[in-house]
Amino acid sequence: MSDARIRAVVEAIHSSPTQAVLFLSGGASQLIGWLLSVPGASNTVLETVVPYSRMSMIQLLSKIPSKFCSEDTAEDMALLAYNRALKLSSPGSPVLGVGFTGSLASARPKLGDHRFHLSTRTADRLWVSTVTLSKGLRTREQEDKVSSHLLLKAIANACRVPATFDSGLTESEVSDECEKQFDEDQELEQLINGQICFKIYPFAIDTDMSTAERKIILSGSFNPLHDGHLKLLEVAASICGDVCPCFELSAVNADKPPLTVSQVKDRVKQFEKVGKTVIISNQPYFYKKAELFPGSAFVIGADTAVRLINPKYYDGDYKKMLEILIGCKKTGCTFLVGGRNVDGAFKVLEDFDIPEELRDMFISIPAEKFRVDISSTELRKSLGM
Repeated sequence: MSDARIRAVVEAIHSSPTQAVLFLSGGASQLIGWLLSVPGASNTVLETVVPYSRMSMIQLLSKIPSKFCSEDTAEDMALLAYNRALKLSSPGSPVLGVGFTGSLASARPKLGDHRFHLSTRTADRLWVSTVTLSKGLRTREQEDKVSSHLLLKAIANACRVPATFDSGLTESEVSDECEKQFDEDQELEQLINGQICFKIYPFAIDTDMSTAERKIILSGSFNPLHDGHLKLLEVAASICGDVCPCFELSAVNADKPPLTVSQVKDRVKQFEKVGKTVIISNQPYFYKKAELFPGSAFVIGADTAVRLINPKYYDGDYKKMLEILIGCKKTGCTFLVGGRNVDGAFKVLEDFDIPEELRDMFISIPAEKFRVDISSTELRKSLGM
C-alpha cells in the first residue's frame, strides 16, 4: 500500500471520535509511526505501550501467559488496553483497546511459524485474528510492514472507517478471524464480574463532554434519584467551572450483594429521563474510584466526609487512613463537600477537623448555595418503598 493511501486511512481514523490505547509486542512497529506522524494523532492515540521483554509482558498481564504469542494473549492485551482507554479518554468518547503479539523473522532462524495475533476491543465487540506467514518469503522489516497493514485495517474497522486495501498477504496466507458481539446486558455482566472497569451512559443533553478537562462525579446508590442529587451536582459543577458533570453508581457494594443487571438498568433509566450522564462502575470505595477517574472532583455529603477521615473505617489505623487518602490526592482528585445531617444536626465541612495533610483536598460547598436535608433512604420510607 502506498504512503498516500496509508495517510488517507490514518487521517480518517484521526477524524473519528474513537480514542485508543495500543499494547503491541513483537511486531507492527511501523503502525506506531504511521499513526503518530499524521496531524491529529492526539485525537486518537491515548497511549502506546510496547511490552517487549518477558518480564514486561508478565507485568502487563499480571500473570505468566501459557503462550506469549497467542490469540488468548492478544485478546487479554486488547481487554487491558480497553480498560486503560476508558480511564484516559475524554468523557463520553467511544474507546478502543488494541492488542498485538507476534513472532516474526529474527536474527536467528525460528523453528516454529512466523505468525502474529491481533485483537481489538470496543464496548460492544471483541475481534481477534491470527495470521501465519510463509517462512523465508520476507525480511523482518517486510513482515513487520504486513502486520502493520493488517493492524491498521483492524483499527480502521473498529473506528468505523473504510479501509479496503491490499494488506500484502499471499493467497496461501489467510487471516483466521473470530468476532464476538456484546449487548448491553452482557456488557453489564462483564462489568459486575470485573472484566471491564466501567460503562458510561452519556445522556447529558446540555453539556459538551468533549471540551471538558475533568469529570465532577456524584457517587451514590440513587435508589431513587431525587432533586437533591440533581441540585447538588449542578451547584458543585458551577463551583468547579469547565467540568463534565457525571453521576456514578457502583454495581458492586462494600457490604451488600452486587446489583443485578436488571437493577442497574432500572436505575439507569432514571438518568435517561432527566438527561444526565451516569457512569456504572464496580468500585464501592473512593480510593479505588480515584484510580478509575484520576483528576476528578468527587461530590460528597458531610456525612460521607466524616467517614472518609475516620480511622474506624481503616481498621482503626490513623496512618493507614492518611496513606490511602494521600494516595487519592496524588491522583489529582479532590472532594467537594455539601452540608448534610450528621447525628441529627446539619453539618458542613468547616465543622470537622480535617488532617492538615488533606485539607487542600476538601472544598466546601456553602450552605447558602446548597441545602437539602432529605436522603434517598428517607424518600424511600415516605414512598413506602
